Amino acid sequence: MTRTYEATYILDPNLTEEDVPKFVEKFQTQVAGKGEVVTVDNWGKRRLSYEIGGRKEGTYVTMRFKATSDVAEELGRVLRLADEVIRNLIVRLN
Repeated sequence: MTRTYEATYILDPNLTEEDVPKFVEKFQTQVAGKGEVVTVDNWGKRRLSYEIGGRKEGTYVTMRFKATSDVAEELGRVLRLADEVIRNLIVRLN
């Protein structure tokens, strides 16, 4: 059953301006194979609410997509394993 999800992740602030779109595209491709990416919103570099692993800033990205639960679970696994992602959250919207 296809549902709508929202994935928000924070990328390492030390990534260059050229590297950020590569990772955003990588995670979009992860979903696009078996689901549909609805929107991707790159918020840019923001100050974190609290320090994470010595970092005070991060690049925030939100992606809304429609897929089955196994696609969302796999995306969560990939985000957790990526060294460039310092935090992530995937929620089901409906």
